Amino acid sequence: MTVETPDPRVPTWAPVCRAVALLLGPYAEVVLHDAVADRVLAVWNPMTARAPGDPSLLGELDTLDPSAPDVYGPYEKLLPDGRRLSSVSAVLRDAAGRPSAVLCVNLDRGPLEQAAALLAGFAAPTAPRPEPLFERDWTERMNDVIGGYVRAQGRPLERFGREDRLAVLRELDQAGVFAVRRAVPAVATALRVSRSTLYTLLAELKQTENENKTETENENDR
Repeated sequence: MTVETPDPRVPTWAPVCRAVALLLGPYAEVVLHDAVADRVLAVWNPMTARAPGDPSLLGELDTLDPSAPDVYGPYEKLLPDGRRLSSVSAVLRDAAGRPSAVLCVNLDRGPLEQAAALLAGFAAPTAPRPEPLFERDWTERMNDVIGGYVRAQGRPLERFGREDRLAVLRELDQAGVFAVRRAVPAVATALRVSRSTLYTLLAELKQTENENKTETENENDR
């Protein structure tokens, strides 16, 4: 708070204002207004030169619809230096339900927009992978299959069930990963299962494929 004021509303609402300012500071300005007298009661983390006693330049609280919400926003504001703010305003009422003050929180969006631009840059589309460099890298194929399945299903490896693992092993087999001698230990590690579990799943997958093949042949003979 910039200047002490004897107004009793300041000590009443100061803990709330200070808590918001501490949580969002130094990127948020918190202002407590007396809209009836059209003056600023107190400011935390000021972003401009205004101080307690300065005009608030708010609308008349008497004109507010009694059924209207007491919280407005977030809405956009601009500072003279061009910074964009996301702001919310809350009408604070006394024990009788009459508007007593207005609490405004102005959040500087600059740091958020800079962070978003940085993340967007890292997430930008990349150039196509040079396949000649990776055509023999079976671990890349393994990672593509497993990682693609994780992203498609939207759940982590720790939540994979038996059907999930069988589906992944089927794709890995079709991609030719198991034609490589050292593939089983690597796949077991990637799927976070033991080798014995993986061999059991591969045997089940093989049996299912043989049964499906036999059933198809029988249907064709009919």
